[in-house]
Amino acid sequence: MSHPRFDDDTQYTGTLPGTEMLRVSTRPEPPAWLQEARAGLGEAGRYLAFEQDERIVVIPVTREWTRIGRSLAADIRFDDATVSRRHALIASEEGGVRVLDDRSLNGIQVNGRRVEWSPLTDGDEVLIGRHALYFLDTVAVPSSAHPAAITE
Repeated sequence: MSHPRFDDDTQYTGTLPGTEMLRVSTRPEPPAWLQEARAGLGEAGRYLAFEQDERIVVIPVTREWTRIGRSLAADIRFDDATVSRRHALIASEEGGVRVLDDRSLNGIQVNGRRVEWSPLTDGDEVLIGRHALYFLDTVAVPSSAHPAAITE
């Protein structure tokens, strides 16, 4: 059985009959363009960055729910057969951001691990079909969030 090849930075696991096929990133570090995207951010916030049609796209995560999929109703749309119509949801809450699988056919992966849902932290790679999205969190941590030093 032949599997489609997405790019040179991808390998597949579970190719024996009856096992699931997983896309695993073999990149030892994030792509070079990610630093450029991070440097171009105008203000502190939470963002998703990805490449599409040979350009860098950076989308602020400002809504409570961000839909990712192939559907025309998706907030982040990929016109690609590896992406389900309703593939994933990004949930933004006061305490942070989570990604949830929206009953997709191919599932989602965070940092190479298949998940149903996962909290996101700065720099996390989220795979949606054959598309890698990177979560950027530049929200300043308030000083009250750090424990006070104990002195004698």
